[in-house]
Amino acid sequence: MLGIYDWFGYDVSIKDRYKLIKEAGFDTVMLWWSEGFGRGTDYRNSVEYARNTGLFIENIHTPVQEQNNFSLNNLDGERVFQCYLQCIKDCSEFHIPTMVIHLPSDRYPINKLGMERVKKITNQAEEFNVKVAFENLENIHNLAYVFNTVNSKKIGFCYDSCHHANYASEDDLLGKYGNRLLALHLHDNGGQRNQHQLPFDGNLDWSRLMQKIVLTGYKGAITLEPMNWGYEKLSMEEFLGRAYKKAKELDDSRTN
Repeated sequence: MLGIYDWFGYDVSIKDRYKLIKEAGFDTVMLWWSEGFGRGTDYRNSVEYARNTGLFIENIHTPVQEQNNFSLNNLDGERVFQCYLQCIKDCSEFHIPTMVIHLPSDRYPINKLGMERVKKITNQAEEFNVKVAFENLENIHNLAYVFNTVNSKKIGFCYDSCHHANYASEDDLLGKYGNRLLALHLHDNGGQRNQHQLPFDGNLDWSRLMQKIVLTGYKGAITLEPMNWGYEKLSMEEFLGRAYKKAKELDDSRTN
């Protein structure tokens, strides 16, 4: 399957957005699950709209604005914790198999309270039969702490290719955590913002990267997480067409 993140730019109605994603050839979509970044209050309606166009919903991306508060023993910390618990319930309600979480930056180490919250998230994920994929950013030590502490089939890894290159290029993340790989965020590190470019438009070695992914045994969707930053002159149809072509090239490389 080939997939793409749904909130990649363009001022297009959400219904038309999924229609165009499907027409471009994509099979699956990742949903941005909050009002943030201009998404609006109707984000839960995305489930129906996406499925009505024939798209499979691979996962939701939980809110990221307060991720560094996760271990705080105050209302801010409790709020982000309760948000993640609610996202598990939302996944169960809408029959979405997986959700993606950003652990805090390593500048905000997960403490005893934070790990207690991780364990409660794990227990609820197991109860509701939802998988939780923790994504790599500037959080490599926190990520290692969680994976070395929590042993559950419901807790796994969301591999982000550009975050890996930009924040922890010397760490073999796929070698360490590939056996827990649940989701992919594939984008290149080109453009003015050095992230969220389409594959092959930046500096990543995609041949080597796809070989590493194959070695993990991962059989899931090849899913892109681009933004239209630097592609604004392209129509949405042109952007999606280019994205699909690149996703297919990556997918084909798994069998070559």
